[in-house]
Amino acid sequence: MKTKAVRLYGKNDLRLEEFELPQIKDDEILAHIISDSICMSSYKASIQGPDHKRVPNDVAENPIIIGHEFCGEIVEVGSKWADQFKPGDKFSIQPAINNEGSLMAPGYSYRYIGGDATYVVIPAVVMEYNCLLKYTGDAFFCGSLAEPQSCIVGGFHAQYHTTQGSYVHKMGIVEGGKCAILAGVGPMGLGAIDYALHCDRRPGLLVVTDIDQARLDRAASIFTVEDAAKDGIKLVYLNTSCDDPVAKLMELSGGTGYDDVFVFAPVRPVVEQGDKILGKDGCLNFFAGPTNPEFKAEFNFYNVHYGSTHIVGTSGGNTDDMIESLDLMSQGKLNPAVMVTHIGGLNAVIDTTLNLPKIPGGKKLIYNNIELELTAIADFEEKGKTDPLFAGLAQIMKKSNNLWCAEAEKYLLANAKKAE
Repeated sequence: MKTKAVRLYGKNDLRLEEFELPQIKDDEILAHIISDSICMSSYKASIQGPDHKRVPNDVAENPIIIGHEFCGEIVEVGSKWADQFKPGDKFSIQPAINNEGSLMAPGYSYRYIGGDATYVVIPAVVMEYNCLLKYTGDAFFCGSLAEPQSCIVGGFHAQYHTTQGSYVHKMGIVEGGKCAILAGVGPMGLGAIDYALHCDRRPGLLVVTDIDQARLDRAASIFTVEDAAKDGIKLVYLNTSCDDPVAKLMELSGGTGYDDVFVFAPVRPVVEQGDKILGKDGCLNFFAGPTNPEFKAEFNFYNVHYGSTHIVGTSGGNTDDMIESLDLMSQGKLNPAVMVTHIGGLNAVIDTTLNLPKIPGGKKLIYNNIELELTAIADFEEKGKTDPLFAGLAQIMKKSNNLWCAEAEKYLLANAKKAE
């Protein structure tokens, strides 16, 4: 079968090509990819080429398919897996296979599997390590976003608290406790708000901060204070460009500080602000990944000693986190559409990937079987004045609070120009 895919040959060398896939073996699966969400990790792999720890040294001779946040349908199943999977099953993939210490992963290391392709061959190792995950939701884009959502889930599970008088750690946020999400209205921050409000271990107080009032207002229109109150959660949005934000944050906590603090921006003052608002036995999760390997911030070690404050960092989620994400999405409890700001076709992947840090907004969602330039959802209405496709999409988006949705996805796939 022929596939069309974006392949990496070396540093900044991405090519959209059509080529023949090999016939699947008895322990492999043939799949049709519908959507892929472009990750900053793909940008890093693309600019580093073989210097990247997951990209093979011989990539120039044996190019790999990029993309690791993808969702699709199974087309053909090798006999070894016939009792577990069947054609037509929707799926997502956990790319962090962790095969006995190997760093090889779909989207970084393989010739015939990656998210930015129309068809792929899923190798046996993915199934052997239980990384091919069934998905039962209506929208493919949710399956694509299960991987970034799992990073959030993992962050919440990695929180820990001590037990007075013993050395036993209690994992997870404090149920009914006080939680702050700092710099929390970017795409991943919105996902964290969604999870904090709808997971099975919720805070009693959730304070979300940023210095951009427009973004705070947008977040408040998606996750309302009133809806949170119905679930017993006091939700507060705070602009920390105010005078003495630490004092305001402490006031909101009742003066005792926060059990759980998440930092969603690799900015020293934000990290130090998080440290200052920790309560006794408070845990600070440095969620944001810095690009500077020398990034540093001050931490109050008096409070570490006498107040048992501590810090944790997470990078990515595991398979259990991804299964939980897929399950909550399938139940309609999580809506990862809050992360999505741009839509495009397979033809938009190369420029989008290589310029990702320069493109504002959140997640860039790619539909592999259509041809469409990368377009911001915020621009749909304006483009709709001259383009019937965007006019239809704009009408759908008005009904969904301008969030991408299953109806928009179905309309796009039915009406957009098919990839040649």
